[in-house]
Amino acid sequence: MSETLDRSTKINLLREPILKRLCDVLDKSSNKGWRKLGEIVGSDRRFKVSSDDMEMCSLKVLELEGSPSRMLLRLMGQRGCTTGHLVDHLHTLGNPEALQCLKPSALQILIQPQSVALISGHNLRLSCNAVGKSPVQYQWFKSKEEVPNSFSPDLVISPVHLKDTGFYICRVNCGETFEFSQWAQVDVLDVAMSCGQSYQSLGGRLKLVIQPQSQRLYVGENLQLECGAVGRPIPRYQWHRNGVPIPNATRRKLMIPHVMQDQHGRYRCEISSSTERMWTNEVDIVIAPRISVQISGAMECSEDDVYAIGGGSSDFLLNSLPEQLYATDKVALLIGNLSYQNHPQLKAPMVDVYDLTNLLRQLNFQVVSLLDLTESEMRNAVDEFLLLLHKGVYGLLYYAGHGYENYGNSFMVPVDAPNPYQSANCLCVQSILKLMQEKETGLNVFLLDMCRKRNIHDDRTPNVVLRVTANIVFGYATCQDAEAFELSSSGFTNGVFVKFLKKRLLDDEKITVVLDRVAEDMGQFNATKGKQALEIRSSLSERRALTDPILPGDSADLAHTLSRQWAKAHDLPESMCLNFDCGAQIKLGFAAEFSNVLVIYTHIVKKPEDMSFCQAHVTDFSQELDVDPKEMNRETPEETGIYFLSRSLPQHCLYTRVSSLQKLREELVFTICLQGTFPAMDDDPVHWTKSINIGKPLIARLDLHRPVRRNSCLQTCLMPHSPCHSPCHSPCHSPRPENHLYLNLQHGTHQAQDYSRLSPQQHYLGAVGGSGDSFYDNLSQPQYDPAYDSAAGLSSSPGRLSIPIEASDDINELQTVFINSLQLQQQ
Repeated sequence: MSETLDRSTKINLLREPILKRLCDVLDKSSNKGWRKLGEIVGSDRRFKVSSDDMEMCSLKVLELEGSPSRMLLRLMGQRGCTTGHLVDHLHTLGNPEALQCLKPSALQILIQPQSVALISGHNLRLSCNAVGKSPVQYQWFKSKEEVPNSFSPDLVISPVHLKDTGFYICRVNCGETFEFSQWAQVDVLDVAMSCGQSYQSLGGRLKLVIQPQSQRLYVGENLQLECGAVGRPIPRYQWHRNGVPIPNATRRKLMIPHVMQDQHGRYRCEISSSTERMWTNEVDIVIAPRISVQISGAMECSEDDVYAIGGGSSDFLLNSLPEQLYATDKVALLIGNLSYQNHPQLKAPMVDVYDLTNLLRQLNFQVVSLLDLTESEMRNAVDEFLLLLHKGVYGLLYYAGHGYENYGNSFMVPVDAPNPYQSANCLCVQSILKLMQEKETGLNVFLLDMCRKRNIHDDRTPNVVLRVTANIVFGYATCQDAEAFELSSSGFTNGVFVKFLKKRLLDDEKITVVLDRVAEDMGQFNATKGKQALEIRSSLSERRALTDPILPGDSADLAHTLSRQWAKAHDLPESMCLNFDCGAQIKLGFAAEFSNVLVIYTHIVKKPEDMSFCQAHVTDFSQELDVDPKEMNRETPEETGIYFLSRSLPQHCLYTRVSSLQKLREELVFTICLQGTFPAMDDDPVHWTKSINIGKPLIARLDLHRPVRRNSCLQTCLMPHSPCHSPCHSPCHSPRPENHLYLNLQHGTHQAQDYSRLSPQQHYLGAVGGSGDSFYDNLSQPQYDPAYDSAAGLSSSPGRLSIPIEASDDINELQTVFINSLQLQQQ
């Protein structure tokens, strides 16, 4: 054997055991480690390792198994560094231990055994191949026990049984020298196959063979879910509940002992390998409470037992616990409008919608989160939302964006609303409530994060007749005739309402109690004290909470059908591996940031040895979609505008963010372009392309771009209007000068300025919503208010925007004019 490795070998082709030993040495060395090596390589113009590259390497220490040395060597390899170059630099570094890692030992394992999942009755083969200066011998082990008669490079068990499940390792001897292979896990699945059915995994690819099953349990019982896939290497598992990963649930079988009611919901498992990802079916887990009865002594039994022994007679006394209320299902529509065409743009709605989406999914809500909808898109989205509502469903609508309120009716402003806008251009919230009431829902919750100033260009009173129902809750981010604010900073932050709402939303309390506590928290916030106060209007007569469990009613089949249809519109395209004629293999993956925002990422899985550089990027998207060419195919998610998924996306990819999927009229077709260079061709770039069709992803399947249906919320939203005029003198527009911490707090000042002129270091407040143009124009010359104390923030004395909230329990008024009778919660 050669005493040294081939100097012409590219370092990104080093075998994993060699690379791992080298990285361990460089990571642990303080003065002759990866930092010093980076400085030496940085002076070599051939590899161009910059200070930014070194900073990126240093950030790897923040990851669980991150290695700065591995990142540095990967960058060097991508720029053509060979083993010879690396050896020379390590000599300069003066680290003999690192140099020793590049010298071949007397015994080398060339082929390592791979973990595998397979079905009982199939054949198992694990391979380990080594070379040495003299003949080598093999001995296989299962855990610590020798496998009988296993002296060859291949361990074959035919057929394999459940008892063969476990971890295997091979010891290789060469004279007095020995090496152990890496561990290989064998997972044997017991699958009953019907006639003609085959679960053979072709080419090691994943194949799902065991699906989890829906279950109905009582509190205190054990939940056990099982799924399984076959493939090589062995699949990885991550269980999810209501779309949120369950911590430490990374095994094929999920065990939850002594379940509680708050653990009910929809469960499914993500199964992945290095190149593939798939999902199991989503199953419903219903957890019903136990009902205790008292006879002469204490005993506990299930609800079925109560009726079996004569429950309902006067001889039995149910415990005096509050009755558990149920939802037959939970559905939430979240809309965040920020990129307005004719009005000031906003920032917080995107953050607010993302945070609330994750929280509501933990509460078992089916959530659709949409950004930047036009009027027709909003109306169609509401229509789809209403289709999911039926008797007993909890329906929640959250809206963040520009808005206004006239005569007790709230209006949400689409991104394409003209300037000035009227109710004909907007959606009336009370009209949506009317349609929700027709569905006999169990709870109707409206969380409106918008301004409630009057729109002087809309002088007609809507005629919305509502039914008297005791299940309605309105949570207004601000009081009547006041504005709602978003806090600006150099990064992304929540609006004031959601800043406090997200801390309380998971509380197991009546929804009005939760909102009361949010109001108390907001009242202590100095920045908006006296300017924004949460207002709650409620007719809720029962202790209904967003945490209530789901118990399908008589229409369970209908609910299941609707849920499946809704889920179908939110399925991601499956990831795929693309093979190019040059021998390169590309992984194309997908993730969802919102229901109408898709993330596409490309990763080089295999690069031909004779190719010095290889990169894959996506292009040629439909002009209907919002894709900025300058922000496509970036090396970090943040560069392309992906701020919320960066931690969950795979690394070392090129990322592209595709938004406004609701505008997609045809299937999404784009091109993936592979670019490579070869030293034999003087490194001139060569291109290969493939056309990719992923159908209609996510919300695009619902065709929200379609004309508004005749039976939609349009019927109750439109009213006649008088002629309008310029809104430049409107007192209700937003943002306003009084909202800036350093500006005059008087109400009558009107200026105009673009947000881009604001210094990112300034912490200002901008109102969310309103019906006129922006006041910003001359922010460079602010007028200071003596009432503002720069050290203490906004004055704590109440301004004239602080509207007192009254309480009313008048049942007669409730029967006559419903919208004005909603009980106002005292804050």
